[in-house]
Amino acid sequence: MINDPLGDMLTRIRNAQMRRRGTVTTPGSKLRARVLEVLKNEGYIRDYSQTEFGNGRTEFSIELKYYDGQPVIRSIERVSKPGRRVYASVDTMPRVADGLGVTILSTPQGVMADHEAREKNVGGEVLCKVF
Repeated sequence: MINDPLGDMLTRIRNAQMRRRGTVTTPGSKLRARVLEVLKNEGYIRDYSQTEFGNGRTEFSIELKYYDGQPVIRSIERVSKPGRRVYASVDTMPRVADGLGVTILSTPQGVMADHEAREKNVGGEVLCKVF
């Protein structure tokens, strides 16, 4: 049983990139799919695909992205954890590396990157930081 599914997915991505893997698999969920969509739109991963197994189980296959042999994702870390939730308003939203990185938020309007949340003037739970 996994207590923190999103943290598990981020750790799988981090470990696969340390081993220079091209793809990594992770169990599927709606939250993971939305975070992967943000990572894809921001250019941190190539793509992801969903595989359906019987009885409602799904699995994502994530294609990692490299540039000149180095991973595009330099650091990826979970901010809000099951034991300590972190929320941010539009004014207190953290910037990663002076705007070069992305903070992924779960807002009432869906999961989105920090710059999109500022445009829509919404805050929410800070899920993770990617640089």
